[in-house]
Amino acid sequence: MPQNDDLRRIYSTVKEEFQTVNECIMNQLHSDVTLVEKIGHYIIDAGGKRLRPLLVLLSAGACGYKGKQQATLAAVIEFLHTATLLHDDVVDSSDLRRGRSTANAKWGNSPSVLVGDFLFSRSFEMMVSIGDMDVISALATATNVISEGEVMQLINVRSPDLSEEQYMEVIRCKTAMLFEASTHTAALLAKASQEETEALKAYGNHLGLAFQLVDDLLDYTGNSETMGKNVGDDLAEGKVTLPLIYAMKNGNSDQNAVIRKAIRGNGMDHLDEVMNAISATGALGYTAQRAKEEAQKAIHAVSILPESAHQQAMIDLANFSVSRTA
Repeated sequence: MPQNDDLRRIYSTVKEEFQTVNECIMNQLHSDVTLVEKIGHYIIDAGGKRLRPLLVLLSAGACGYKGKQQATLAAVIEFLHTATLLHDDVVDSSDLRRGRSTANAKWGNSPSVLVGDFLFSRSFEMMVSIGDMDVISALATATNVISEGEVMQLINVRSPDLSEEQYMEVIRCKTAMLFEASTHTAALLAKASQEETEALKAYGNHLGLAFQLVDDLLDYTGNSETMGKNVGDDLAEGKVTLPLIYAMKNGNSDQNAVIRKAIRGNGMDHLDEVMNAISATGALGYTAQRAKEEAQKAIHAVSILPESAHQQAMIDLANFSVSRTA
């Protein structure tokens, strides 16, 4: 259970179901290949908020679902997410996640990629066990979109000419899509009405965008102890995020030049100058405002759902998404 009081209250809404999800995750990590289990447990046990499984449980509950398949669906979503983390860390050459060494730093790139593949394939086995073709179809589409988002991000690494519109499309595919898949498939599982299903899809999309924009913000305002990653990691990896895009668009020629130089080269050599430019142009405030707008859109989307503890928890989660510090 998360340590943050606000999150604790949200998770308490589905406390019993969440325990079932955790048990399902541990059971499905089983493999006769020792290294698969070792790496799988290592990254799953690293913690994290497990927001996407939470979204499955809250969405199913908000739709009045009374079946028993939501735990399996939530575990599927977590496996898909974990697989993408393993692959991301290899692509980004990351050595720190959630405050400890990444799997690729500990075991190497090849085992990390292959265990990521195992988690993808295991998740599809679990999808089949649910036995709902609409759910399987939605998740298959989502995994394709997420993969496309990863490629789009890779193409734009060290490219200072990425526009805000292009960037929003990248994070919609790469990050928000799995949030949306979590809420969408829960609605499908619950046989919700078309109106409720579309509302939950919109909620997941806007919530995912809000979370990513706050992550962009925290990369320049947080600290490594609370975030479990190094401040300035995005810049070091040549990732162009909204604070940089806004600062380049609205800064003077010197500010624009130093940011472009940092993106194209070793960003950490220019971190202080970039931070000054971001601060001077109001890029952090702009990013925070965009995140708040997405959170409000998420809240508006679920306003059509019947009032319940689950619906209120979803509203609270949207508010939390823009108030968090890690």
